[in-house]
Amino acid sequence: MIDLYTAATPNGWKASVTLEEMGLPYNVIALDLMKGEQKKPGFLKINPNGRIPAIVDHDNGDFPVFESGAIMIYLAEKTGMLMPADAKGRSQVIQWLMFQMGGLGPMMGQANVFFRYMPEKIEVAIDRYQNESRRLLTVLDTRLADNEFLAGDYSIADIANWCWARTHAWSGVDITGLDHLKRWLDQIRARAAVDRGVKVPGEPEPAKVLEAAKTIVQR
Repeated sequence: MIDLYTAATPNGWKASVTLEEMGLPYNVIALDLMKGEQKKPGFLKINPNGRIPAIVDHDNGDFPVFESGAIMIYLAEKTGMLMPADAKGRSQVIQWLMFQMGGLGPMMGQANVFFRYMPEKIEVAIDRYQNESRRLLTVLDTRLADNEFLAGDYSIADIANWCWARTHAWSGVDITGLDHLKRWLDQIRARAAVDRGVKVPGEPEPAKVLEAAKTIVQR
């Protein structure tokens, strides 16, 4: 059994969608970010960085894994699913996973902070992060023009990027004209496992998300 420590965020969905796609049994432990439960000593023993998601694999000696991308790779290697075994195929998946980890996620996250959460609206920062998010989404659109998925077959790379790209409106990023991206967003959203995964631990209410995020930003 796997314990999943999570909250209703794109990074949290990356873990729960992956677990659902793989059909692995898991126990959900929802952390209240507004109350700072991710900073409590018990959780810091699992993830010293105090962020969600994290897992504990009780079938592997109570082994903890933190960082959403690392969790996805660990689960793919554990099951032999959603990542090719050959070196080139594996590298392609990891490249697009790192694209999300190092680019799309951080840029959209910063767009969220300055567009939604900061009490002072700093237009130069909002423009900077929204424009960069749009550029990165355009990179995905270009890739998807000639490929059904990002790295060959459907993989953890698609899950990771989808969990962030689906929130573009919350970041204030318009995807008009990115038709290949839209096709891919709709195609993945229609998967039953994805639908289950994004409901873990529950779809957030926008007002509560905004309140929680403001609290976190102020800390």
